[in-house]
Amino acid sequence: MINGKKVTVVLPAYNAAKTLERTISEVPVDLIDDIIVVDDGSTDDTALIAARLGVELRSHERNLGYGGNQKTCYRTALARDADVIVMLHPDYQYTPGLLVAIAAPICYGVYDVVLGSRILGGTALAGGMPRVKYVVNRALTFFQNLVFRRKLSEYHTGYRAFHRQVLEALPLERNSNDFVFDSQMLAQVIAWKFRIGEISCPTRYFPEASSIGWGSGVRYAFGCVVVALQYLAHELGVAQPDIFQPRETGPADRPPP
Repeated sequence: MINGKKVTVVLPAYNAAKTLERTISEVPVDLIDDIIVVDDGSTDDTALIAARLGVELRSHERNLGYGGNQKTCYRTALARDADVIVMLHPDYQYTPGLLVAIAAPICYGVYDVVLGSRILGGTALAGGMPRVKYVVNRALTFFQNLVFRRKLSEYHTGYRAFHRQVLEALPLERNSNDFVFDSQMLAQVIAWKFRIGEISCPTRYFPEASSIGWGSGVRYAFGCVVVALQYLAHELGVAQPDIFQPRETGPADRPPP
């Protein structure tokens, strides 16, 4: 625990057999209370490795997508009484050594959400981030900051921590099951006026690290723009997108069967 708060790490895994054990081996288990792996219908030994490591394992019979994986991650963490939930990619692209640093500001009541930024330290390119991806990241972040009226260094990190009250408040089941889930979630965090902080996080790109293809990348970038415009329409009162409506107890907010 950190300051009496139960800290849970969730790893949304898909074909992560080559890096999963290395990632989990560096989790500081003296302060992290629970590790949950959600295997999203992998075709490799991801689930077998997770089971052998003794972590809490959930498996999808079929691939639901990155967003669908996260939904299961967060539902499971909340059901296991987590106070602070950190989402860490299992591909070893982000260092588990920062888990305590990213969770602590939430445990001590400073922020509700903390992002691990690859941009703050100025080492993204040195860490192997492809130049085209870096340029797109910066362009999207600039646009999103204009729309959201924030000054975040990055909206596209896969290293994120949340207070349980954030996950309980947001209508996450209405979000996409695809990669744009991340963008929708941050837009909701801003719409609900939760406090967001950032820490500098080095990144490393190598052959085993996961990376979305060009087609998925273009769809993701387009989706980020659409989500930002939906947020703007919501804030101006000219439209009421479903993802920005208050959470209810009806079918839209229940997990799928």
